[in-house]
Amino acid sequence: MSTIADRPARILVIDDEPAIRRALNTILRSRGYRLLFAEDGQSGLASAIDKSPDLIVLDLALPDRSGLEVCRELRSWTEAPILVLSVRSEEADKIAALYEGADDYLTKPFHAGELLARVHALLRRAAQLVSPPPVVRSGDLEVDIARRRVTLAGRDVALTPTEFEILSCLVRNAGVVVSHTEIIEKVWISEVAASEPGLRVHVSNLRRKLEPATGSWRFILTEPGVGFRFNAAPENETRDVRASQAVIRQ
Repeated sequence: MSTIADRPARILVIDDEPAIRRALNTILRSRGYRLLFAEDGQSGLASAIDKSPDLIVLDLALPDRSGLEVCRELRSWTEAPILVLSVRSEEADKIAALYEGADDYLTKPFHAGELLARVHALLRRAAQLVSPPPVVRSGDLEVDIARRRVTLAGRDVALTPTEFEILSCLVRNAGVVVSHTEIIEKVWISEVAASEPGLRVHVSNLRRKLEPATGSWRFILTEPGVGFRFNAAPENETRDVRASQAVIRQ
């Protein structure tokens, strides 16, 4: 029951209450799960990056930052199921957590049987998914989605938050054409700030930072009239800059 691909499932618990951590340790270890613990949001995020848990149990009331904020950040780069475990029982709190990416919500105090059933169900569904790696490499370009770090030939590349979100959206779908509309919906919260011409400007700025001055694009390719595609094998495919620029001007 506790295995994913023939190994014990790893569960990260992000909760600052010692009594809750002890209870979860007793209940979940008895079923063969491996437990990891963090007492605040920042250390929880770091553990999620370094340990790649199969499931995350998250409290909403953390000492250093909002659990909703932690949930949102986790969901921006990992597909691991998130079970919120909180004393907050209001419908609004549950809805907010689910909107931020939580997969399930259980209120404290809880029954061990219900907790185990929910954990088992979440892990069963997660075993059917293939999560994108938090670090994507393409030639000499490395995009660390979790740490929001981009390097080119070993050197850090400074991107604006919007540029990083666009690049992250593309690398998550490496090799697949992502339409202009899809990128805009994923990157921009405000519809006022979102536009196709604006997207093209940001992509142009990205290319200036990522592409060598060789007359060809290796990483972000334009699919005329549709959108953009991240090239996972830049040594096998390039696009002539002048030809693509002519398309963009149309």
